[in-house]
Amino acid sequence: MNIRKHIPDSITSMNLLCGVVGVILTLGGRLDLGFICMILGAVFDFFDGFAARMLKASSGIGKELDSLADMVTFGVLPSVMLFMAGSTNILILKYFPIILAAFSALRLAKFNLDERQHSSFLGLPTPAAAMICGSLACYSYKVPESLLASWCSGPVLLPVLALALSLLLVSEVPMFSMKFGAGKASRIENIKRIIFLAVTLLAIALTVVFRQHWSLIFLSAFFGYIIINLAFVSCHSERSEES
Repeated sequence: MNIRKHIPDSITSMNLLCGVVGVILTLGGRLDLGFICMILGAVFDFFDGFAARMLKASSGIGKELDSLADMVTFGVLPSVMLFMAGSTNILILKYFPIILAAFSALRLAKFNLDERQHSSFLGLPTPAAAMICGSLACYSYKVPESLLASWCSGPVLLPVLALALSLLLVSEVPMFSMKFGAGKASRIENIKRIIFLAVTLLAIALTVVFRQHWSLIFLSAFFGYIIINLAFVSCHSERSEES
C-alpha cells in the first residue's frame, strides 16, 4: 500500500473536519472557537496542494474532496458565523447571510471547470471571503462594546456584506493567488503579493500598538486583499481607455 499518495487527501480531510467542528462550535455560541477552526482549515487547505505537488500525488478524487472541504469550511461555516453574529429582529435580514453558502458553492463549481484559473483567480476566492466573515463575527463576539459589534447587531451591515462578497465570488475580477508554487506568477501578481504582505504587516503593527483583538488582523488584511485587486483592475481599465 502506497501511503504517500494518501497524505494530501488526509490533509484535505482535516480541513473538512475543521469546518464541521467550527460549525458545531459556532452554533453553540462560540464564534471565537469557530473562527480558530476556520483558520486551522485554511492552514490544511494551503498545505494539501503543496503536499500533492511535492509528493506528486495529485488525483481526481483529491480535487473533488478539496472542493467539498472548502464548501464546508469556507462556505457553510462563514455563513453560519454571520447568521450567529447578527441579532436583527427582521427575519429575512437575519437569514440573508446564508446566501453566501450558495454563492460559495457556485464559485467552487466554476473554479473546477474554469481552465483559466491556475496561478491567479477570477473572482474572490472562498477562503478570502470566509476570513472576512469569520474575523468580523469573532471580533464582534469578543469585543461586544465595539462600534463594529453594534453595526453587526443592526439590519444593514451583515446582509450588505454577504451580498457584496457573494457577487465578488462569482465575478470576473482578476485576483492573485496566495498559494506559492501553484503556477508561474506574473510580475503584476508578485507586486500584488508584496503589497498584500505590507498591508498585513501594517495591520499586525496597528493591532498590537492599539491593543485590539487579533481577529482585526485578518479582517484588515483580507479587506486589503480585495481593495488591492480592485485597484489594479481600475488602473488597468484607465490605461486601456487612454490607449
